[in-house]
Amino acid sequence: MAEVRLEDSLTIVLDSKDLLSGVCGANDGNLRVIEGSLGGRIAARGNEIRLEGADEASVRRFKAAMDRLISAVREGGSPSPEYVRALVGAPGDPPETGTSMFRDAPADDRVIRIPHGFNRIFPRSANQGAYIGGMRSCDISFGIGPAGTGKTFLAIAEALRLVLSKAMRKMVLTRPVVEAGENLGFLPGDLAQKINPYLRPLYDAMEALVPYEVIRRLEETRAIEIAPLAYMRGRSLNDCVVVLDEAQNTTREQMKMFLTRIGQGARAVITGDLTQIDLPRRGDSGLPHAVSVLSGIEGINFSFLHTQDVVRNPLIKKIIAAYENAAPDSEPGGARHREKSS
Repeated sequence: MAEVRLEDSLTIVLDSKDLLSGVCGANDGNLRVIEGSLGGRIAARGNEIRLEGADEASVRRFKAAMDRLISAVREGGSPSPEYVRALVGAPGDPPETGTSMFRDAPADDRVIRIPHGFNRIFPRSANQGAYIGGMRSCDISFGIGPAGTGKTFLAIAEALRLVLSKAMRKMVLTRPVVEAGENLGFLPGDLAQKINPYLRPLYDAMEALVPYEVIRRLEETRAIEIAPLAYMRGRSLNDCVVVLDEAQNTTREQMKMFLTRIGQGARAVITGDLTQIDLPRRGDSGLPHAVSVLSGIEGINFSFLHTQDVVRNPLIKKIIAAYENAAPDSEPGGARHREKSS
């Protein structure tokens, strides 16, 4: 890569057209995101990407973003517009916002490479990048945010990376068994068959990341364990990575029990959505209580994801915003729900 710098412009000369295509994205979508955030005009010709009509701060942010994009493509990634938006920040952000996803950490600390996995996992927002960094740097990490922000997906990806790279001897995945407003009644079958509906989302995440043969091999060698939260009591989890999903449905006692299971050489990731508490009394949830009690303790990281971090489907952002803005009485039983919450 070479650079040609003039007073109000910067030209990046790339090694190949394949690299140029990966950096620009589909229909130059990545370039349009950068242009919308930084101002000026961006054009791709031949093996060159040129920024014109930008101030000094925007040129610096453009160069930093291009460095990250080029590294991501060379490592086999396909940077998305959401990823680029996190790199350059929003229009009007201060100059230091550029590459906020990777601030104070090298790019490798924000990329999940799973041995035998389908693809490298890149964060698609600055908050996702901070979440991955927290899982890497702290023994206990919380990922808290609404549906579709990648909390469970990234936690499972990091757990698979640790186990398949032999950094941890096993992964333990657990959830509280709480029905989401429905009474499922009696479920036939043995224990595994009874709890499978509750734990199915964890398998969905794993199957999106690695071939099924890899999951089966982990199960056969007992390098993976999936169990209800109630089965954690009395255990000491050493040299393993533990993921507690749907933590908003733990009670305060269950959350304390789980956190005190973490043994020597272990990592724990706790994910949850404070807007989807299915307990009879919302005030009993162990997740908000843990946030208030444990904040500030060294070695525990809290990452908060928001509506703008939703990556599942663009419509999810609008759905979440609509529910957040809706009056309590706009849905059947709204007044009754407000009474129960209070």
